[in-house]
Amino acid sequence: MPKRLHFSLQSDESDNLQSPLQNRLFVAYKPASIGSNRFLSQIKRRYGVKKAGFSGTLDPFAKGVLIIAFGQYTKLFRYLKKAPKRYRATLWLGAQSPTLDIEKVSQISEVKSLDTKRIEALFADLIGQISYLPPKYSAKKIAGRRAYDLARADQDFELKTVESTIYELNLVHYTHPFLTFDITISEGGYVRSIAQIIAQRLETVGTLSALERVNEGDFVYQDELPLDPIHYLDLPRNRYLGDTEDILLGRKLKRSDFKIQNEGEYLLVYDTILSIIAITEDGVEYRLNGVKRC
Repeated sequence: MPKRLHFSLQSDESDNLQSPLQNRLFVAYKPASIGSNRFLSQIKRRYGVKKAGFSGTLDPFAKGVLIIAFGQYTKLFRYLKKAPKRYRATLWLGAQSPTLDIEKVSQISEVKSLDTKRIEALFADLIGQISYLPPKYSAKKIAGRRAYDLARADQDFELKTVESTIYELNLVHYTHPFLTFDITISEGGYVRSIAQIIAQRLETVGTLSALERVNEGDFVYQDELPLDPIHYLDLPRNRYLGDTEDILLGRKLKRSDFKIQNEGEYLLVYDTILSIIAITEDGVEYRLNGVKRC
C-alpha cells in the first residue's frame, strides 16, 4: 500500500484539484439558447472546479445531453462509448435559414401540407448509410479555422462530404407546418443537414426549429449523477500477469506478461486506478496511466 500512495503523488499535480470532485464523469442537460462552452463555464463555477471538458458540441439553439468530465477524466473522452446518438428534432416547413436552424431565419413561405404516409415512406427509405455535406455553420475545421467562423465572415470555402448511418428515423407528430421526428444516428452526424435532405426529398423547404439530444450511447441525463467510467469505456479489459507495481509505477512492460497478447488497446483496472495500454508490433505502450477512479 505505501507504494500505491507514492504512485498517486507522482501523478500530474495539475490534475489534482483541491476538491473532492477532482475526477468526475456525468451527464449534464444543456438548455437552448446558450453555447456549449459558455454552459461548461457555468458548470465549472457551480462545482468549483478548474479542469473540465465536454464531448460532443451542441449548437446554441439545441438542448439536451452533454457529457462532462472533470480532472483526469477529461483524458477519457476518446475512449467512451458515445454512439449511436438519438435526437428529437422539429422541422419548420417553409422557413429558410443559412444556419439551417432558427438562429438566422431569412424567409418564411407558405407551403402545402404533406401526406403523413409519404413522410413515413421517406423516413423508411433513409435508413442506412447516407452521404451529405455538413452545415456551413458547423464546428468543422477548414485549414485550422472553424467553418462557422468562416461563414460568419462571409468567406468562401468548401466542405467535404461526410457519411453517417441512420439507424432509426420515426415520425413523432406532424402539425403543419411543424414536423417532429426522432432520429438515431452514428457519431458525428449532422441532424440539420439530414433535415434539409428530408425537406428536399419532400419537394419543399424547411429549417430546424428545435433540436434535443436525448442520449449518446448509454449516456442519458440522470440529474448529473456521477458515473464510473469503466462501465462506459469502449475498450476490452486485459490482465497483467507480472507485478502490478510495474503498472502503477509506469515501468516498461512486456507483451508476454499480458493475458491477452493480441495487438490492440486495452483497459487495466487495479483497485482505484485505471490505465489504458496499447499492444503493438513494437511492444507495449501506455496510452493513459494512473487515472484515479472516484
